[in-house]
Amino acid sequence: MGSPASGLRERRPATGVATGPSVPVERPSATRRATPAWVWALPPVAVLAVVFLYPLALVVQESLAPGAYGDVLASASFRQALVTTVWLAVASTVGCLVLGFVLAVVIAFVPFPGGKAVSKFIDVFLSFPSFLITLALLFLYGTVGMANGVWTDVTGDPSGPFRFLATPWGVLLAEITYFTPFVMRPLLAAFSQMETAQLEVASSLGARPLRIVRRVILPEALPALAAGGSLVLVMCLNEFGIVLFTGAKGVTTLPMLVYGKAILESDYAAACVVAVVNVALSVGLYVLYRGVSRRAGA
Repeated sequence: MGSPASGLRERRPATGVATGPSVPVERPSATRRATPAWVWALPPVAVLAVVFLYPLALVVQESLAPGAYGDVLASASFRQALVTTVWLAVASTVGCLVLGFVLAVVIAFVPFPGGKAVSKFIDVFLSFPSFLITLALLFLYGTVGMANGVWTDVTGDPSGPFRFLATPWGVLLAEITYFTPFVMRPLLAAFSQMETAQLEVASSLGARPLRIVRRVILPEALPALAAGGSLVLVMCLNEFGIVLFTGAKGVTTLPMLVYGKAILESDYAAACVVAVVNVALSVGLYVLYRGVSRRAGA
């Protein structure tokens, strides 16, 4: 008689069938507490506080000297510098908008050899320092520049007629020359996304080129013009190198007034007052620029 165990068949669980309740695997990440977001924000905030906020606080503190604001705001030099800064910034922005729009339309819609190379050069031009453009203009139109040299060689006069670089018009020319690509860059980006079918339809209906520019291209370019113009206005308001390198003695802007008060006169309280006013204007225009850029989708 066989053993009872021999009559029992060994039963094995079928493949793929669960033999019991599954035991949940504990994940390490579930037990760890996530790092608060403010911890990651501490390093950049600390760097910003040391590099920017602390010096700015010192400038504001110095400007609060007794009677500093009253003396500076009541002075004729400050009022003249403020007016000069504003009109130069506005005039340069208008010139950059007009010139930048015309050049961008030509590059984007008028085929000519080297058009792509010119478009790439604009990106390189944006990296140039402002004083380099001013020096180039001095070599061309300065008192001993090429234009005056050609004039004296041809006419025999002891000096040439080109002396406008030391005037506000020379500063205006230098700023328009330097800041125009900052308007062209967003314009070229906007024109690259335009449907050429609109231009073809307008042309097939007999519209002249100027009418196409006014009725088709200009409405599409308005957001880019607003964003580029706001940026140029902010940059012109704080421009220092162009005014300094042109040597325009009769042109004093707010940055030049800060330089004069701090370095030449050692009047740090007055320099800080002018700097605070300049910062307030810049922040206001920057808020305007961000609003315009947001509306334009930049």
